[in-house]
Amino acid sequence: MAGVAAVAVLLLALPPGAFGAHGAATQPGPPITSATYTVAPGDSLWSIAQRADPGGDPRVLVDRIEARTGSSTVYPGEVLSLR
Repeated sequence: MAGVAAVAVLLLALPPGAFGAHGAATQPGPPITSATYTVAPGDSLWSIAQRADPGGDPRVLVDRIEARTGSSTVYPGEVLSLR
């Protein structure tokens, strides 16, 4: 029983994101200020939307991009219209 308690204490002491999880407030890079954006490796529609409108609801831009591209998937090198 002491071993389980020790593991629990250790896990609680780890910082958030220690296992690869990211909090909702995490911004994956600098803000995007241009009207178009070239997708980089590791980007998702959600991360792009967060960076393009840091104070807004990412769902709005995600929905707009999905409607324009016909897909919820983006690929490195793809150029997206953000406005």
